[in-house]
Amino acid sequence: MTGMTAREHYKRPVSVLVVVTTPAGEALLLRRREPADFWQSVTGSLGWDEAPGVAAARELREETGIVAEPRATGQVNRFPIAPAWRARYHPDDAMNEEHVFVVHLAERVPVVLSADEHTESAWLERAEALARASSWTDREALKTLVPLG
Repeated sequence: MTGMTAREHYKRPVSVLVVVTTPAGEALLLRRREPADFWQSVTGSLGWDEAPGVAAARELREETGIVAEPRATGQVNRFPIAPAWRARYHPDDAMNEEHVFVVHLAERVPVVLSADEHTESAWLERAEALARASSWTDREALKTLVPLG
């Protein structure tokens, strides 16, 4: 691609985590295709010229079919890039910066998965979502953002 820097051929080490909840204390989790049995809230990397809020709305729409405006929580996590995803990032990028967002829906809505990324979705009560979420940042976000049902 013309005009891209060498680093821009890799994923940007900045991402969003979007927790989707209902007043009944439910959270939406998605099961990744790879790695197997990895459950998570909506997540995704930012494009090189994309703002976190724009990425959060885009990832929500792409991964679930839900059109909504995620609200920034102000929470930003930093963590080492997992070995499963390491090859996608520039060799100099060891850490990822994750911006946490939330979407409060009035009730469960149908989910349309991105089949190349996810194999299953589940609306789970808070305790079950906490037990099933695969990453510590997701569990922390679920603890603080999903209401007690």
